[in-house]
Amino acid sequence: MAISVTNLILGPADLYTGAFGVAEPADTAVASPPGAGWTDAGGTSDGVEIEVAQEFTELSVDQIVDVPGRRLTKRDVMLSTNMAEPTLENLSLAMNGGTIATGSGFKSLEPNYATSATQPTYKALLLDGYSANSLRRRVIVRKALSTDNVTFAYKKDEQTVFTVKFSAHYVSSSIAPFKVVDATS
Repeated sequence: MAISVTNLILGPADLYTGAFGVAEPADTAVASPPGAGWTDAGGTSDGVEIEVAQEFTELSVDQIVDVPGRRLTKRDVMLSTNMAEPTLENLSLAMNGGTIATGSGFKSLEPNYATSATQPTYKALLLDGYSANSLRRRVIVRKALSTDNVTFAYKKDEQTVFTVKFSAHYVSSSIAPFKVVDATS
């Protein structure tokens, strides 16, 4: 088997957020910052992981013992990371919103509590990392919601981070929940 060393990938990725429905950068701009409407979420710790969990249901017939086929019955796309900059803005992102107030010598965050149970605030996520040949790869999650516990700890010998997991959701019959774009030159 021939191995193409240039296809091996190593390196960090930058995470950006935007409002659900924000204009996506053109595919031809994959090597450029995402532009207007996207906010850099800052540093991450231990990388950013994208998981595509797929569930298939087996088809069966009485006449054969082998599985004749399968059909995709569920797909769950998740983006997980540790946000290394534990700001109130990132805590708001991790908790799907909230109200940030500032005053003389303070800043505060109150989580959404009146509408979040019925009308969550979806976000768009954009991940800029590397692909083969040290070129750029962009992953766009078009409709995301933080769906796991938000955890952060203060420890004597460890950095404080916000541990978050975002799940992608159905957008429409003509728009996929996520997209991956690789630069080719």
